[in-house]
Amino acid sequence: MDSTSHELPVRTLEHIASTLGCNLTDEKLALYLDEQDELKHFQECFHIPKMKDLPLIDLSLVNKDEKSIYLLGNSLGLQPKKVKTYLEEEMEKWAKMGSYGHEVGKRPWITGDECIVHLMNNIVGSHKDEIALMNGLTVNLHLLLLSFFKPTPTRFKILLEAKAFPSDHYAIESQLQLRGLDIEKSMLMIKPRQGEDTLRMEDILEVIDKEGDSVAVILFSGVQFYTGQLFDIPAITKAGQAKGCFVGFDLAHAVGNVELHLHDWGVDFACWCSYKYLNSGAGALAGAFIHEKHAHTMKPALTGWFGHKLESRFDMDNKLDLIPGVNGYRLSNPPILLVCALEAGLEIFSQTSMKTLRKKSILLTGYMEYLIKHYYSKDKAAPM
Repeated sequence: MDSTSHELPVRTLEHIASTLGCNLTDEKLALYLDEQDELKHFQECFHIPKMKDLPLIDLSLVNKDEKSIYLLGNSLGLQPKKVKTYLEEEMEKWAKMGSYGHEVGKRPWITGDECIVHLMNNIVGSHKDEIALMNGLTVNLHLLLLSFFKPTPTRFKILLEAKAFPSDHYAIESQLQLRGLDIEKSMLMIKPRQGEDTLRMEDILEVIDKEGDSVAVILFSGVQFYTGQLFDIPAITKAGQAKGCFVGFDLAHAVGNVELHLHDWGVDFACWCSYKYLNSGAGALAGAFIHEKHAHTMKPALTGWFGHKLESRFDMDNKLDLIPGVNGYRLSNPPILLVCALEAGLEIFSQTSMKTLRKKSILLTGYMEYLIKHYYSKDKAAPM
């Protein structure tokens, strides 16, 4: 299958089924796709819950010893098998060395986050010094908005999609309140058309063109958490910046799920969590991106000692020598146990590419949509 093809998934499936001499509902097609799947070996990298271990399961209806079909990666990714090993390595180092663990081993605690940050670059499409692994998503969003949201009497609004993830909504509300702004006048939300569930791109661009001169920041999701809509990040970025807005994205449901090219798209800032598709565990270490074009002009409003350059950080002279760019936004020590879990997840991604993962994602989703429509929908005409 051509990974660069824009053919609808159902057309690809029809072509394969025709070659096999079967129809799209035939198990023969599914078995063939499994056999040809270049990613199938990655299942062995994860702990997949068995039916008997899950709550609220009627075991009379299933084989209790079978692995579940896990469709909750949008909430919490599966546990990579290496997580436990990596955690135990650091626990043992702590037990044996105490404070000396800060400077020795394959992930010294002082630079633990920096030891793995390169594994994230290809996933989000960034340059080396454009991302930092720190905090949680909402903390990072607040830190970024404190820098990028600089309201003036004429440019004081933040544009976002209606029904944004609650934490984003609350963060924006509180940022507006912090600046003494009227939320109703300053929080500009764009809704789908009546009777529609997703936003039309032309409507987004129209609002940006009409309201852009009064908008300081555009903050959208990469993938909308409620509808699953994948927004056109480069188009929104280009349109917003053309009107003088800073443009940022919450990539919680996009990172590890779709291809991202934050640097090339010129996105001003972004943040994401890592416990969903990056499989690094509940409450995991989050990420933040600031484009290198802002490295020497955008500075954090709140600082901490891990934003100080490493070479003089421990001089303890209380004279801040700020790291340029997003790494100057780091506040404190990287939580090494969270680093371990994230490392285990990112190592799996490093063995393939987002292009390859996305190709399978589109085909697999299209296959499931076809089967659902075939068996349960009254309208079976429109292809997917």
